[in-house]
Amino acid sequence: MKHKGVKSFCKGAAIALSAAAVLTVAPIAHAELVTNGSFEATSNGNGQLGFNTDVTGWSVPAPPGSYAFVYAAGTGDTVGANGQYGNVSIWGPNNGSANGLPAASPDGGNYLAADGSFQDGAITQTLNGLTAGDTYAVTFYWAAAQQFGFTGGTTSGWSVDLGSAPAQSVSASIGSEGFSGWAQATLDFTADNTSDVLSFLALPTGGEPPFSLLDGVSAADVSTPEPGTWALMFAGVFGALGVSRARQWFKR
Repeated sequence: MKHKGVKSFCKGAAIALSAAAVLTVAPIAHAELVTNGSFEATSNGNGQLGFNTDVTGWSVPAPPGSYAFVYAAGTGDTVGANGQYGNVSIWGPNNGSANGLPAASPDGGNYLAADGSFQDGAITQTLNGLTAGDTYAVTFYWAAAQQFGFTGGTTSGWSVDLGSAPAQSVSASIGSEGFSGWAQATLDFTADNTSDVLSFLALPTGGEPPFSLLDGVSAADVSTPEPGTWALMFAGVFGALGVSRARQWFKR
């Protein structure tokens, strides 16, 4: 009877170890490197970056080197944003287009919009704490749109850089007064230093005027697991070994 009780206890412990082994080998979490990737923190709400508002953590060339705007949810095709040449808004359901522009991006809240064919300047942020040679995944939401008051087909998108790695891009063509719909992209870059500049430049493409939209920017090292994750993985392995030994004992 005592032998059966011990065996029952050990069997329960083996099952618990098996569950622990499964739970500890979890998806790897990576530290976020981008500050204010959702553009929620601004100095003055809607407006032209570097002219009458700024986005915390990000830099743009002073006008006339940048024609980029920040919009709160629901304002892109309603109140718009004031800039150095007056108010700028985007075609959408609230100003006469049936293009389906939603109030907010999938990330919610504020988003950026930049004209790639006029006073085009990069939106940048320096990422610190990098490991040279590691791969970093840059993920973001983007869309193609057109400035209200202009017509004709356009093409717009983003050229993305991190350090000296080759630039990568996303783009879409839309019809007059159109909107491409929001999409999410992930681009991989290799760091060449412990600090590199992440850059988004609206593509200088065709049309009158093409606007590139951006939100939900994040970046993380995808080369190696976090130190804490290594510990969990080893715990899972040793737990699995314990289960294996327990099963061998039951077979005796």
